[in-house]
Amino acid sequence: MIRIKEMPYNEKYTRVLDNMKFDDAFITSFIKKHLGDQAVASLQRIWQQGIKSIPEDASFEEKYEVAYGNWIWVVRNAYSFVRERLGEGGIEQFERAEVEALKRKNAGPALLLLTLIRALSPGSAFMMSAKQMGYQFQWLTPFSASKSELTRRRAVFDIPRCKILDFSDTDDICMVGCQRTYPVWVAEQFKVEMKFERSGNGCTCTLAPLV
Repeated sequence: MIRIKEMPYNEKYTRVLDNMKFDDAFITSFIKKHLGDQAVASLQRIWQQGIKSIPEDASFEEKYEVAYGNWIWVVRNAYSFVRERLGEGGIEQFERAEVEALKRKNAGPALLLLTLIRALSPGSAFMMSAKQMGYQFQWLTPFSASKSELTRRRAVFDIPRCKILDFSDTDDICMVGCQRTYPVWVAEQFKVEMKFERSGNGCTCTLAPLV
């Protein structure tokens, strides 16, 4: 069993804003490439209809909640837009494009260091990756520290109630984004197998080293 350091709300808020920028750039680029500028304008109009302003005098927790709702709105409508215009084949292309975008976003000196550590000690590299994911993904949904587990060959993170599923019409974010796109990205960039087992509005995320 491990205890996961809890991410403070000011960092959660910052990470949501960062992912909003990332998704805006990636999604806009994808739509422009496959559907053109008019489609980009159509999707941006949809986004503008549901984006809420963030009060400057609010607490970081309150800012995070508003920003998180905005992120859900953007991504949920992006999936719907792609499926409506490009079908399931378009969703598959969207997944692949997001994997490549995530790999570009997360490349850098830290990844090179992790690669070097993996060459010397695969178990240590896996534990570093698992701890990092267990912390960094907290902007997305809370984990239960009491049921988490980490060894050199396996990591388990319990998600008793996924924050994504507190919102309506978010099955695409769960089933496509989390359960399909993220595992491919994590496998290709960090050499880690990621599996999700959903149960109602909860989930268990299991990680294991691929090398």
